[in-house]
Formats: sequence, structure tokens, C-alpha cells
Amino acid sequence: MAGLLDGVRVLDFTQVIAGPACTRLMAELGAEVIKVELAPLGDYARGMPLMRDGRSAYFFQHNQGKLSLCLDLGRPRARAMVGELVKKADVMVENFSPGVIGRLGFGWDQVHALNPNLIMCSISAFGQTGPLAPLPGFDFIAQAYAGITSMIGDPDGPPSLTGFAVGDVGTGITALAAINAALFARSRGQGGRHLDISILDFYFHAHEISVEMASLGAWEPHRTGQHHGTVTPLGIFATRDGYLYIVVLQQMWPRFCAAMGRPDLEHDPRFAGAPERVTNRDALNALVQDWLMTLPGRDGALALLQKARVPVAPILSVKEAMAHPHMVGRGTVRDVCDPALGSFQVTGNPIRDLGGGTMMPGRAPFLGEHNRHVLAQHAGVNAADLDALELDGTLVSEPVITSAA
Repeated sequence: MAGLLDGVRVLDFTQVIAGPACTRLMAELGAEVIKVELAPLGDYARGMPLMRDGRSAYFFQHNQGKLSLCLDLGRPRARAMVGELVKKADVMVENFSPGVIGRLGFGWDQVHALNPNLIMCSISAFGQTGPLAPLPGFDFIAQAYAGITSMIGDPDGPPSLTGFAVGDVGTGITALAAINAALFARSRGQGGRHLDISILDFYFHAHEISVEMASLGAWEPHRTGQHHGTVTPLGIFATRDGYLYIVVLQQMWPRFCAAMGRPDLEHDPRFAGAPERVTNRDALNALVQDWLMTLPGRDGALALLQKARVPVAPILSVKEAMAHPHMVGRGTVRDVCDPALGSFQVTGNPIRDLGGGTMMPGRAPFLGEHNRHVLAQHAGVNAADLDALELDGTLVSEPVITSAA
């Protein structure tokens, strides 16, 4: 079955994670994604660990299923060839700092003149407008400005670092949603448009309860450590041999009390309603913690609470999550093979089309691997000219490894 984006051609001027996360998903949905890389080194994620035989597993994960075109955009001929690709593209995605893509010759006014139906998506840390827009930034920098970092950690300690790229990946998925909406609008005759997607906007949108509570003066958002600040019990609890995440909302409270063997707590004046449970959170959390320590261990407590239909999860390590039957069975963790890196695992696709419109995208490209194919197929460059462009350094590529050592 054809992918949902089958027939869509994407010019991908992105690097590191936020942009590549978006275009990787487009490739997995069937789009032809041409990754335009700047000579001589291309996407600098190609040099990020883990490295093996000059090949980056980091780069592989975020660039599966793409074609690589690497050229020196400082040369007029290179810009002209990319201009030909713009004319035939449906979507262009870039995540340079604002203004850089224009200096390369492919800002919105320039590409819109070449192709009025092109959808251009610009992804950046802070957006294309506003006082912060010109500043360089990454996931953690936008996270700090969004007030997210201030909410992570123990209340009496400093804010903590997050060990994952939720802002980058979430922004990539936000960009994909915007692009798909723009493709739908274009199918109804509305033409191309320029989309402005920022990591900061995504992060601020991700606040669960803090913004409205602060605005209404009901609560001053702050770090609350292992327990939620406005719902109790909701947080991380220790067992004899590990940790559980437990979430008990109002309708779940009677089931939780029954599971604890303490039906009396359901109507205890200290805990009968949600506000009372928050007011007396220390006492309630202590009762829960003491009860868990009477059980044999994490798995026993997990089974008991799951049977009672109380939302609960073990705090898994990354390796435990990778081996979990649910993750493996759904393809949430994916087995891949690369001729340089060998066999290993990466993240799967969070978009599931039960009709079969998602696919295994294939490996990530070597630098400039598809120079000749892309330019011959889509820019009309003949073999002799391609030879000359390789000789004079306009086109750059690395050797393609065909099998693991």
C-alpha cells in the first residue's frame, strides 16, 4: 500500500534533530525526502556519537530513508541546480537560524517566486519573529525560556537537566502537523505558504496546568520533586526493589483505597476530596509509601494496582524499555542494520496508520550518496556535467560502505 505522503517531494535543509525528526517521519509516510547538505561536511550531526568507521548512529536515527545531496551553495551553479529542485518540490523544510536560508539564496520570497505552490516550513529555537528570534538556540535553551526547566527537580535544589530531546522531537511532530495541514489547504486551491515553527512555542504549549493556574493566581508554579504539586497521590513511589509512577485522580480514589486494603481512607475527612488530599499530601504520600513497603516488590505492587484499574507504571531504565514486549511488539523500538554501524536499535515511528501507510524507511544516506541520482532525475544535469561538478568541488560525497567490517 502506498504511504500517506506518497508522491510528495521534500527538500530538507535541516540538521541535528528538530528538523530531521520532521522529515524522517515524512520519509516513513512515503515522501521522497532529498536532504540538501552543505559542503564539505554536511549535517554536523554526522560527527556526533556514537561513531563507528566514521559513521554516526545519532545521524542514522534521525535521517532514515532520505536521499543525500551535498554541494557548495557558495557557487552559482550549485544554487541554480537547487533552484531547479525547488521548482519541482512540494515542501521545503529548514531549521537554520532565521535569515541564514535567505543568505543561501532560498528564503521565502525567493522560493515562492520559483514555485508559488511550495510549502516552506522554517523551524527554529525561537521563531522567525520576536526579540529572541535572532539568537542561536537549541532544545535546552528554548526549554529554559519556556519555564519548563524551572519545573524540573527537587523543590529545595537547583533545576535539573532533562536527558531526552522532547522539545526537538515534539517540535518536529508539530512541524509535520502544520505541513500536512498546509498540504490539505493547497489541495483545495490555497497555494503555498510559509510556516513558522519554534521549539519555544512547542515547549510553552506543553505546560499542563501551570500557565492557567499562575494566570488565575491559584498556584505559583514551582518544582515539586517526585510528587505533583496540585494532585495527590500523583508521583513516584519507592518499592522494595524499584520505583512506581502512580496517578490517582478523583474517580480512581475509591479503587485505590480498596487496592490498599484501606477502604476507610475513601471517606477520611483529610482525604475525601481532591483539595483535601493536596492539603494533606505529606500525610497521604507517607501512607502510600508505607503500604508499598509491606508488599514483596515492584512487580507485585504493579500487578495489584493494574488489577484495580489504577494507572501505574514501573520506572523502567532505557534498556528495560527497549526490551519490553509492548515496545518490541509495536515496533516502538526498531531493529536496523547499517553497513558501517552493524545491527542496532533506534526509536520507531509514533504515527500508526492501521491501513498500512507507514513503512520501514531504509538506512540513512552517506554524505552526497545521491548527488548524481537527484540532479540527473530532478534537475536535468547530464553525466558529463556531473563529472565536472565532482571534479571542481561543487559536489561533495564520501565513499559508500557496502558491508560491515
